[in-house]
Amino acid sequence: MPQKIWNGFLTFGLVTVPVGLYNATEDHSIRFNQYQRGTHDRVRYRKVNERTGEQLRNEDIVKGRDVGGTLVTVEQWELDELAPVRSRTIEIDGFVELTEIDPVCFHHTYWLAPTDEQQDRPYRLLHRAMLDTNRAGIATFVLHGREYLTAVHAHSGALALSTLFFPDEVRDPPTVVSPPRADQRSGRELQLATDLIRSMSEPWQPSRYTDTYTARVRQLLLDKARGRSPVTRTEPAEPAEAPELAEALRHSVELARHHRSEREPAPRKDLAEREVSSLTRDELRRRARELNIRGRSKLSRAQLERAITETPGSHRRGQQQGDEPRTRDRKP
Repeated sequence: MPQKIWNGFLTFGLVTVPVGLYNATEDHSIRFNQYQRGTHDRVRYRKVNERTGEQLRNEDIVKGRDVGGTLVTVEQWELDELAPVRSRTIEIDGFVELTEIDPVCFHHTYWLAPTDEQQDRPYRLLHRAMLDTNRAGIATFVLHGREYLTAVHAHSGALALSTLFFPDEVRDPPTVVSPPRADQRSGRELQLATDLIRSMSEPWQPSRYTDTYTARVRQLLLDKARGRSPVTRTEPAEPAEAPELAEALRHSVELARHHRSEREPAPRKDLAEREVSSLTRDELRRRARELNIRGRSKLSRAQLERAITETPGSHRRGQQQGDEPRTRDRKP
């Protein structure tokens, strides 16, 4: 069981849910200590006066900052007076569309879990309601002496709490990228770029990706511990000069389609998902009505597709009704 890092209550309206907070991610990076070369002696750092070289004790050190050419020092008790009061409550003060929150604003994600499994009905109710409405609850929250802006949202059977950057912490794109200019690309190039994206589109499968660098570092340590010579890696070849844009796009589309044709046929569930995604909004609603999916009138298109696909017999019923997969008409 992961270690609980916070214990308290989640409130929305007059409803209170006892919850615990757990890290949703873990860092597998390999960390090293420092040693004097040729010995087993650890290297330590000491705090010294930059001018005199004298080693200092912690009680001799004070925090400070240059403010307009004046050195301002601050005592720890002064900072403690300003710190937010530790709270045991995450109080949701409003709900927003989850898609309205820019992904760049997300900072770190935790799991929220009920601390009393015998009284978890409000937790399950909130999770289902947020999943059905695709809403996130916005709240402020104090953790480790710091106040965070957070979004509580439903995720794969559990509630997640994601800390968010405050607006003044997020840089606007114009600070690193010039503002968009009038499109100078031809319609043909744009069409090719769109075709390339479509031909390379596939379901998100995070299990396909691994941290190869950490794996290589771990293998290096094992090899050296066993007296083996580390395997040297050949440097990748320098990329060839890029061809003309339209030509590069055209060849990329052909290559992507060739790779896709060589892959194994998709499982039946994937075929059913693609069939459902090709339906119009009215057809989705009709299919949901036939399957007696509750709350269908309030579901977004993505939620309708997911509900229909996950309902047993949905694919078979679609074939019986004569809903053949089709491609949406492209606008000229």
